[in-house]
Amino acid sequence: MRTRPGSALNGGAVNQETLGPEPLTVFESWFAEARVLDPRFADAMTLATATPDGRPSARTVLYKGAIDGALYFVSNYGSSKGRELELNPHAALVFFWPSLNRQVRIEGTVERASAQWSDRYFAARARSSQIGAWASAQSEVIASRDVLETRLTEAEARFHDQPVPRPPHWGGYRLVPERIEFWLGQDARLHDRFSYTPTATGWKSERLSP
Repeated sequence: MRTRPGSALNGGAVNQETLGPEPLTVFESWFAEARVLDPRFADAMTLATATPDGRPSARTVLYKGAIDGALYFVSNYGSSKGRELELNPHAALVFFWPSLNRQVRIEGTVERASAQWSDRYFAARARSSQIGAWASAQSEVIASRDVLETRLTEAEARFHDQPVPRPPHWGGYRLVPERIEFWLGQDARLHDRFSYTPTATGWKSERLSP
């Protein structure tokens, strides 16, 4: 049988058995492959949120890893996405890796990560990024670039020669998946799609029409 681009894992045809029963295991395997082929952008993901009345918005953020079945990212709590998640804690993620001809869609509920996790992650950031988190009131309207530069200078002076603490308005989020879909590009647009949804005994896997 001829193997098409993106149509095989370990050299065989793609099906539910090939992918396996645990979608997060599959996701981490794909992510690891993407990091090898495109390390600069492998962790970029689209995050879609919505207002309580259903008005959607989307932006690209960076994936910060998975812990206990949840996917993590960070943000300013006062940003547009932070405000939307506060009122409507449902979101969707999309990873697209052109080098692999693969895409992963993940939908679920979102909550703030623990203060301990946020503190540890913030402490591991570059100092310039730590200072930037204090200088920027994300999504706030400002008059000019000069305003931002002034705030940056003030933050640098405030924390001169001392560790930079995590701002109270900044931290992590964790998305708990309620649906995960894997997409593998195929010839003639007859793509392979597999949807996973949680059940009381594990994950249910279904093949979808492209």
